[in-house]
Amino acid sequence: MNKLDRRVHDEIVMAEIELTGALMIAASEHDGPLNQDELDLLLGVA
Repeated sequence: MNKLDRRVHDEIVMAEIELTGALMIAASEHDGPLNQDELDLLLGVA
């Protein structure tokens, strides 16, 4: 019987997890809510 490999192998999922973590850290270090421009900068969008 094969054991289920529970490690994540999907690059898109891993990128989303890393981005979510970065946003959580940025939000926790920011004084007050992040505005749209700050979020865009963190996400690397114009």
